[in-house]
Amino acid sequence: MNISDIPFGVTDWSQISATEHAGETGMAYWRTCQFGTLRVRMVEYTAGYLADHWCKKGHILLCLEGELHTELEDGRRFVMTPGMSYQVADEAEAHRSSTTRGARLFIVD
Repeated sequence: MNISDIPFGVTDWSQISATEHAGETGMAYWRTCQFGTLRVRMVEYTAGYLADHWCKKGHILLCLEGELHTELEDGRRFVMTPGMSYQVADEAEAHRSSTTRGARLFIVD
């Protein structure tokens, strides 16, 4: 990640409109800001959410609330709770998310 040409700024996430993204089950609500090539999101997954695809995009993800289950295509599984984060490079390891009780995340990609 190369962060350049972005002046100092403050984001009030409550003022960013959410977009809906249906999962295989449940919904994801994204509040998104784009800073040059950098996408920054506040994401909420509803209880029972399961992603409808294997993601190959790189991310840095921080779990803020709830519990996130991350499964890698090779079968490894991880449980993220508040204060935990993960990072993965573009095209490195396909992954997908799910949650039984819901989760709120901060994601940079």
